[in-house]
Amino acid sequence: MTDPQQKKLKLAFIGLGVMGYPMAGHLARAGHDVTVYNRTQAKAEKWVKEYGARAAPTPSAAAQGAQIVFSCVGNDRDLRQVTLGPDGAFAGTKRGAIYADHSTVSANVSRELEQAACAGGFSYLDAPVSGGQAGAEKGILTIMVGGDAQAFATAQPVMAHYGRAVTLMGPPGCGQLTKMVNQITVVGLVQALAEGLNFAMRAGLDAKKVIEVISKGAAQSWQLENRGPTMVDDQYNFGFAVDWMRKDLQICLDEARRNGALLPVTAIVEQWYGKLQEKGCGRLDSSSLMKLLTEK
Repeated sequence: MTDPQQKKLKLAFIGLGVMGYPMAGHLARAGHDVTVYNRTQAKAEKWVKEYGARAAPTPSAAAQGAQIVFSCVGNDRDLRQVTLGPDGAFAGTKRGAIYADHSTVSANVSRELEQAACAGGFSYLDAPVSGGQAGAEKGILTIMVGGDAQAFATAQPVMAHYGRAVTLMGPPGCGQLTKMVNQITVVGLVQALAEGLNFAMRAGLDAKKVIEVISKGAAQSWQLENRGPTMVDDQYNFGFAVDWMRKDLQICLDEARRNGALLPVTAIVEQWYGKLQEKGCGRLDSSSLMKLLTEK
């Protein structure tokens, strides 16, 4: 719904995957003038048909004249491809504009692109998100941001169309570093949950009753309440894929090698995700760690 108090802005959104598609949709529904770009043109055309905006043939064309350009792509390589070069979004981003990237990538590439943006006369925010596909569709993502405070103040109310918590964490790269903390914490919880539920089932307990009971105590977590029952049911055809989680953990481990942090559990879980990929389970939800424990 359009907020009568908010000025209509010219925006661009690059990357219409499971996250970007609904995020861009929230901006269009809020009444902003949105131009989108997606590598698969059919996906962009589908989005345009649903939201009534327009699609551009290149990232550069999408960014032309936009006050804020958003992107949400897969990894460092994808982000460089859509930002740099003659057809990249940076070539079309005007001076004084803001580029806000929602991808989960390395802090290094975010700092690199922030410098390139600065040279081009516009601001860059690294703004990875947490909350998964469901959070994007419902507009309740958590967004952790690194970059200039003034640029953040301008972009924050726009990102609030799909984020219930939009927080500036510090200078460039701090958004990505915070997302790394999020992923390190999540996979530790999921692995512990898989071990606990597997233990309960092998002990002959009613695992779902166990979830109901321990969710009232110190073991309570979003993962327990939302992924515990589906793990017991061996259901993993939703949510955040193994392929993407392993990519994120490799980013975390690379950063830890630079800053000296010890991540022993994260390193083990990253290898377990590799085993799932070897079994052809890369598109399953990341809670499918449970499958490696329940195999006969």
